[in-house]
Amino acid sequence: MDSLSPAARSLAARCEPRVNELARRMTRTVFEDLHGYAELPVDVRDVEITATARRGLRQFLRTAAGGEVLRPAADGGLRYFQERAHQRADEGMPLQLLLSTYTSGAHVLWQALTDAARPGEESALTELCGALIAAQGRVIAAVTESYLDEQAAIAAERGEQRRSLARALLEGTRKAEGWEGPVLVVHLRFAPRQSGGVAVRRLVRRVQTALDRVFGTEVPALLDGTGGHALVPGRTELPDAATAVLREAAGPGLRLAATVASGAADIPDAARVGEEIVRVARACGHAPGPHHLDDVLLEYHLSRPSAGSARIAALLDPLAGRPDLTATLRTHLEQRQDRRATARILGLHPNSVDYRLARITELTGLDLGTPRDAALALAALLLGSRQAN
Repeated sequence: MDSLSPAARSLAARCEPRVNELARRMTRTVFEDLHGYAELPVDVRDVEITATARRGLRQFLRTAAGGEVLRPAADGGLRYFQERAHQRADEGMPLQLLLSTYTSGAHVLWQALTDAARPGEESALTELCGALIAAQGRVIAAVTESYLDEQAAIAAERGEQRRSLARALLEGTRKAEGWEGPVLVVHLRFAPRQSGGVAVRRLVRRVQTALDRVFGTEVPALLDGTGGHALVPGRTELPDAATAVLREAAGPGLRLAATVASGAADIPDAARVGEEIVRVARACGHAPGPHHLDDVLLEYHLSRPSAGSARIAALLDPLAGRPDLTATLRTHLEQRQDRRATARILGLHPNSVDYRLARITELTGLDLGTPRDAALALAALLLGSRQAN
């Protein structure tokens, strides 16, 4: 059916004079029963939503009176409702409340058509019911799409503002109000992975969502596919559930370290300390997870650059191209020079570990059995990892 019957057109025309009355009834009586409607600003309820209801009623009745059924409303009729949906999204009106006003409004209109129908107009009423359902479907689809588009744009803008704030604070180029007290600076390092841009964006979104959940607020963060930093003003330690929630979002290979800046000006230094803690823990072979300065205190000290750093790092140059020997040295030092523990971790026989250690001594001249040379080897590993990064 491409057009309405004369009887249906006549019924719609008889209801059009009631448009203002029906719109007021919707916004001042029917919508009041919708959850959250009473909390809307008065001007939104009594002016803007009333105008939208009046526009929708008049558009449907005039279109029906003209005999149209499924053809989209002329003169950009849907565009008006899309613009209102953008506005409601920008104001923060919940989508379910917005859509409820449309469905409730359609019910009010249906009741008005039923009341106006005369005996013998049952078929005309059925035609208008079908037309109303079709029109409502088009409007709700357009409204939902526009609302979600606007919400996505708002979220993207807010996210970019947070990233810009985090970048400026980490670079020390901005002083932000409300950041005078302590700031928890969380450094995160994700496990290496081969992935495209879509996977990286999903990872970053998951981690950002997890950060917001852990701290109960929108956390300024600067993240990419390798990790990054998050800044939480007024906090000095991670919540108990933080590691588990963030690991669920980022994967089991997540490493993180939390440091405290006394104020915004100290954020860059605190961020660098966090990066170094994670780097040293990783270079020492520590398992992924949360890392603390006390866990790598000696190693952190040994990894600080100095006038002799280059010469110390060069002690292991003879092991270049021998990752098996480097891995054995790192594991052996991490296991406090326990050859059996080293063998178990590397999947070797203890005699094979002894052979590799002897080969390391032969190539480098370092006797790992002496405290001095063991400390030099550890410092060389740490300084070498710094240069590699």
